[in-house]
Amino acid sequence: MNDDSSRSAWAYLSSVAQGPCGPLSDLVAAVGADDAARAVREWDLPPALQKVTQSRRHLDTAADDLELIESLGGRFVTPDDAEWPSWRMLAFDGCDSGRESELVAPLGLWVLGTASLAELTDRAIGVVGTRAPSNYGTSVTADIASDLAAQGWTIVSGAAFGVDAAAHRAALAVEGASIAVLACGVDRAYPAAHQALLRRIAEDGLVVSEYAPNTTPQRHRFLERNRLIAVLSDAVAVIEAGRRSGARNTAKWARRLGRPALAVPGSVNSTTSVGCNQMIREGEAILVANASDVLVEAGPLRLPVDEVTLDQRVTDGLVGDQLLVYEALPVVGGLAPQQLAEASGLPIGNVRAALPMLELAGFVVSDESGWHRVRQRRAS
Repeated sequence: MNDDSSRSAWAYLSSVAQGPCGPLSDLVAAVGADDAARAVREWDLPPALQKVTQSRRHLDTAADDLELIESLGGRFVTPDDAEWPSWRMLAFDGCDSGRESELVAPLGLWVLGTASLAELTDRAIGVVGTRAPSNYGTSVTADIASDLAAQGWTIVSGAAFGVDAAAHRAALAVEGASIAVLACGVDRAYPAAHQALLRRIAEDGLVVSEYAPNTTPQRHRFLERNRLIAVLSDAVAVIEAGRRSGARNTAKWARRLGRPALAVPGSVNSTTSVGCNQMIREGEAILVANASDVLVEAGPLRLPVDEVTLDQRVTDGLVGDQLLVYEALPVVGGLAPQQLAEASGLPIGNVRAALPMLELAGFVVSDESGWHRVRQRRAS
């Protein structure tokens, strides 16, 4: 349980560190958050820690930061809290923080959303890629992310333009959960054009950051953020990536933290697939083409996946007109009966007969915009 003074100490240390800080994390591990915060405030520190804390130790914004996150309907989650994903963060224990100070767990996570961080990351897949995907990349992202989310897996990404946004939206379209990991304070929508998307993600999922409120995005923070996408996931799938990209950096973090790094192959003529093809060729990532491939690699970490299970689909019980009508529905959006007739190739009467049966079985719902798919969960 985290009392107010301890939470304030964690928040203070978080704002002083402004990201991963190996020496400060080592101090907390040795003496606890309260004594570590006191030592930093009084500068009762060895030279190595004085150097990394001197520029911000006098800026104690903990009270204001905690008040702000609460006013936004969020919270500050620390290792003392029940929802802290402790077993996820164990991956950092085998890293040498003395060699690289960013090889440490975050001191805490600022969170928007009501879902439990531990529960939402119990089965999670990171989906990342270029900010300027091709039509192929966008389509593959939607297919993989929506299939995973419909099967109860949380989609973890960075809310950037391109593949990240497509992954989040695909999860939302099937009423699945996603986690957006930001490289700035959660009080800031970044990119600004994704303000509505981030708000929607927080409704059923979470928006998280290790950076205190009012922290602005900077290039090094995106690279530091990538390790959190990796550690909160069972595996990281790169859909499209250039030769040098943040997505490849996230895959690198996945390998270092013991998570499978996966990549979707693309055309040899496509610049957006150069990075993925190179990772596969050089053995840095495992080739995947669909959600089932992803679960073959990610599933054994938390949920054994055998060949029979992977071949089963929630629609296996549908036959005839019902299957044709269901398959004609898009993953995102809805269609009117006449549009379904055209898409399925069935007479309009057959479509109208199949829709009520699908609705009774829980596969579809209707509203003023037409008929929509309902998110289907796999049987455990």
